[in-house]
Parts: sequence; C-alpha cells; structure tokens
Amino acid sequence: MKQKDIALIAVIIFISAIVSLFVSKSIFAPPKNRQQQVEVVKAITSDFPKPDKQFFNGQANDPTKLITIGQNANNDPFSSTTSQ
Repeated sequence: MKQKDIALIAVIIFISAIVSLFVSKSIFAPPKNRQQQVEVVKAITSDFPKPDKQFFNGQANDPTKLITIGQNANNDPFSSTTSQ
C-alpha cells in the first residue's frame, strides 16, 4: 500500500466514526428520556380479612368435613373381601 492509500483509509474511518456517532444519537434515546412510570403494588401480607357476611354463611355445612353415615367396618372399600 502506498502512503496515500493509508491516509485515505484513515480519513474514511474518521468520517464514518463521526457520522455513526451522530446517527446513533438521533436513533437511540438519551437516558433522561428512557424513564418510565410504573404502578406501585402493595406488599402481600399474611393477614386474611374475614369474608363479607353478605356472601359468607358461617352456619352452612362445611364441604371439606368428613361425613360418616353409619358404621363401616371395611377399611379397604375397594377390596373384594370384607372384614367383620
């Protein structure tokens, strides 16, 4: 390479660096414009409020309670034999 070619390549690199600097500043937003407001969420607590009496009947049957009708001596109801 001749000295003129090296100088020309250096000038082209310098000009392309300046152009890319201005193009990138116009494309990308500055840090002050990248701020965004978000909604603040309340912290989750272990407290559970009592349900509204309009929707909850405290005197109703509890569907999770085990109900036994009569006496059942068979502890394994799916077996073919019964123990007595």
